[in-house]
Amino acid sequence: MKRKYGDRANWQRILERSYAQAYINEKEFKGYITLIHMKKVSQPLVIHYEQGKQLSIVEDGFMWLQQFPDHEHFAVTTTFDANGNVKQWYIDIAWANGVEGGIPYVDDLYLDIVHLPSGETFMLDEEELQDALLTNEINRDMYNLAQNESIKIQEQIKNNSFSILSLVHQHMEYLKRRLD
Repeated sequence: MKRKYGDRANWQRILERSYAQAYINEKEFKGYITLIHMKKVSQPLVIHYEQGKQLSIVEDGFMWLQQFPDHEHFAVTTTFDANGNVKQWYIDIAWANGVEGGIPYVDDLYLDIVHLPSGETFMLDEEELQDALLTNEINRDMYNLAQNESIKIQEQIKNNSFSILSLVHQHMEYLKRRLD
C-alpha cells in the first residue's frame, strides 16, 4: 500500500505553496479536507489518459482539494485550475483514511478512478493492484475490497449519486479562506 498525505509536503515540484486543512462534521460529510494552493511550480504536470487525452493537473495557481471521508474506502482529489474550474476528480480507492502527526492520509489500494467534467471516467492502475496481490503487498480481502469499491463508485458516478462531488466547491471555498 502507498500512504499519501494531504499536505504533499515532500512534493518537490511545488516551489511555493499555501496549505489549509479542517475537520468537517456535518450530515453530508464527516472527515478531513485539505487544500493545497500551488502558487509556483517547477514545471507543469500533464497526465496522459487513454484515447490520446491529456490534461494538465499542476500549474502555477492550481489548487488541489482532498477529501478524506471518515469510515469510507476512498479519498477524492479535485484539481482546480487557476480560475477555480474543476479539471478532474481523482478517486483513490483506499484501505483506510486516517491522521498521522496531525495530517490526514489515505492508505491507497492502487486502484484509481478519474472522472472528468466532460463525463468521461477512466480506471487506472488495475495492473498495479494485481501485482500487489501477487507479491503479497496486499491480501485477497484488500484486493476484493478495492475491486468492489471501484465498481460501487463508478456506478454512483454514472447515476450522479456520488454525492461527495457536489461538495467540492463548498469545501474549496471554506479552505481558501483559511490558507496560510
